[in-house]
Amino acid sequence: MRPPLPLRLAPALVVTATALSLGACTPTVRLEVAPIEIYAKLDADVRVRLDRELQQLLIENPNLF
Repeated sequence: MRPPLPLRLAPALVVTATALSLGACTPTVRLEVAPIEIYAKLDADVRVRLDRELQQLLIENPNLF
């Protein structure tokens, strides 16, 4: 004799309820990224450009100094 339908579905319902409850509790991962400082590279680039501009200015005006 087979058990009634609700008793046969009980293990499936327990597994489904467990899977749904565990699926609702997903972990949250948060990353904090520190800013990257690039001041040295920008400073060097500005110096190179100013040096080139100064050289061009001295070529155009040799009596400047």
